[in-house]
Amino acid sequence: RRAMSEFGLFQLLILPAALGLVGFVEPCSIGSSLLFVKYLEDKPAAEKIRQTALFAATRAAFIGALGVAAVAVGGAFVSFQKSAWVVLGVLYALIGAILLAGYARSLMLTIGPGIAKLAGARASAGMGVIFGFNIPACAAPLLAALLGAAAATGASGATLGAGFVSLGVFGFALSAPLVAAVFFARARRALDVLAHWAGSFPKWMGAVLILLGAWSIYFGLFVEVPLA
Repeated sequence: RRAMSEFGLFQLLILPAALGLVGFVEPCSIGSSLLFVKYLEDKPAAEKIRQTALFAATRAAFIGALGVAAVAVGGAFVSFQKSAWVVLGVLYALIGAILLAGYARSLMLTIGPGIAKLAGARASAGMGVIFGFNIPACAAPLLAALLGAAAATGASGATLGAGFVSLGVFGFALSAPLVAAVFFARARRALDVLAHWAGSFPKWMGAVLILLGAWSIYFGLFVEVPLA
């Protein structure tokens, strides 16, 4: 109970939700949204709703598990997250370079069979896990609060639970605009337009992904994220 008292309603729910919504538009996370939007292209409305909900839920649960890890391992988690930014940055840049070089069809033929085998629920859940590693930099205050609570109370079950809940809420809010886009007609039309642009202008999307990848790599290698 004492550990949970270190984490009030603001830190447990309100701050994570706000940071997640901000994180949706951060460069280090927008790449995953673009790729998922591309994946949803041409799927029926009901299928978009089902897969987006599963993607958001899986991503939230996985980031929640990372919240437990952040409490358990303390400051070492920051180094782990910076490595994840570099790896995902390389992935974005590689996909972007292939698109920019005009090999979008070859990319889809290469990746397509793998996605086909993991079609539907498994594909969305898999992407939720992969992109769950991409915790935006705006989460630094939240991680600071988590690590501070852990330092003050020890890695008790209550503190670990707070880590899961707060990062889980953050992870869901990180995907909330996508969820809104499939549940509300006006937002769904905007999602369809974005998916159409991603499909119609592969070189444009490739250039964006290269820039986002470069930013993510730079951030992971050279930028120190303050946790206090």
